[in-house]
Amino acid sequence: MFITILLLSMFILLVYYYYVHYGRNGRLLNLVPGPSAVPILGNATQFNVSVEELWKLVIITLSDKYYPIFKVWSCFTYCTCIRHPDDLETILSSTKHIQKGYLYNLLHSWLGTGLLTSTGAKWHARRKILTPAFHFNILNQFIDILIKEGDYMTESLKDVGGTVVKDLIPFITKHTLNAICETAMGVSLQKFGKFEQQYRNAVHDLIELVVYRMCRPWYYNNLLFSLSPQGRKQKKILKILHGFTEKVIAERKLYHERTNYRYLDNLENDKETEINDVEVFGIKKKRLAMLDLLIAVSRDHFLSDLDIREEVDTFMFEGHDTTAMGITFALLLLAEHKDIQERVRIEVENAMQESGGKLTMKSLQNLPYLERCLKETLRLYPSVFFILRNVEEDVKLNSYVIPTGTMLFLNIYGVHRDPNFWSNPEVFDPDRFLPERIQNRHPYSYLPFSAGPRNCIGQRFGLLELKSMIAPLIHNFYLEPLDHLKDIRLKADIIIRPSHPVHIKFIPIIRK
Repeated sequence: MFITILLLSMFILLVYYYYVHYGRNGRLLNLVPGPSAVPILGNATQFNVSVEELWKLVIITLSDKYYPIFKVWSCFTYCTCIRHPDDLETILSSTKHIQKGYLYNLLHSWLGTGLLTSTGAKWHARRKILTPAFHFNILNQFIDILIKEGDYMTESLKDVGGTVVKDLIPFITKHTLNAICETAMGVSLQKFGKFEQQYRNAVHDLIELVVYRMCRPWYYNNLLFSLSPQGRKQKKILKILHGFTEKVIAERKLYHERTNYRYLDNLENDKETEINDVEVFGIKKKRLAMLDLLIAVSRDHFLSDLDIREEVDTFMFEGHDTTAMGITFALLLLAEHKDIQERVRIEVENAMQESGGKLTMKSLQNLPYLERCLKETLRLYPSVFFILRNVEEDVKLNSYVIPTGTMLFLNIYGVHRDPNFWSNPEVFDPDRFLPERIQNRHPYSYLPFSAGPRNCIGQRFGLLELKSMIAPLIHNFYLEPLDHLKDIRLKADIIIRPSHPVHIKFIPIIRK
């Protein structure tokens, strides 16, 4: 009996294998070039390497060898990798191919199906609801938080005294997490003592677990993963993350109920409304948070507490790690390019003098050279260096038809360094983004915030945060490199990330 079942299972497996690889879809995908593969396992064995080697293999080696498109597969799943701007435009500008790749499902345990991971009608509804949260007048309220956190970061270096050497990533991440926590939820992690580090560790550990699962297809199954030691660890981490968010939501909703929603009613009529004496966990607030905006719209759009939690957690995930990496690489680049660093410093000093010696929304908007530096940083080191999409129906790219059901890997890092669209692509040159030099550039050759209907809703917020954190550092310190970019090893991850600590020397500027 056992042998019969085994033989039957093998027969079904072979029939399905033949159907997937030699049916219509398989025949179309077999036309796409790619590395040689073995039966059943496909290219899986080639990807069983370190995260550093995996980065080099997928993002650079295979992408260059089979430019501009290649395919890989494992078992019954195909993935096609693209980096030509025309192909990227075909996908990203489409309203049909907006479903994220299935690997984003690994984030569902934390983020549910919020704006990042949802699709279809739910995504359209959430996008419409959340867009006003990034209205200019709303961002104008958040800017005080960003500037304050940038000042905290600078003061923490000053408090040490003298020249300071910092391990950049944990140092910066602490402050970007504080900033997004206060803008998203209206509470500062700094007020929570030991819990601040516990929450920060929980965010870091959960992201590591997601990457761990991405590299182990057998753990894509939720039940199997839940039985593993890593699955049990994730359950404990989620208790911390969800527990904190749920508590803040409950406290905030209770406050609005007790004040008869008068601040939220005002919000709907006046985007510049401020809350006076809002108290959450004993902390008085004088401004709205994104959470308040979600509570406001929840009355008309029937968002449950779980719906609100999905979006707040999504803000927390997307809003701190990406900006931390953007700041990290910007500081590393400025440290290595002293002439550019000094030009930024002069611009910041002039802008601050015009605003009474401090940073404001107006002064941050008056930093065009720093903004060009940040755009060039995000070209060389895009925080989101790839995007995964599922093909919802057959799509014709430049050279091949990609059939329904295929997963697409959009190589943002690759197109940003494509010599066909960027002269001297490895060189850090902020003036690439002068108005006269971007006029004739392919609009899909630069995608640090994606593009099309699913572009990043928070890109203006992100650039403001980068400026708010970097400007005070440049104003108060000379940056000296210790770890040079040519020696930094990147690794396969959810966002771009060095595989080892990176350091910078901060030398105080003495002004008379």
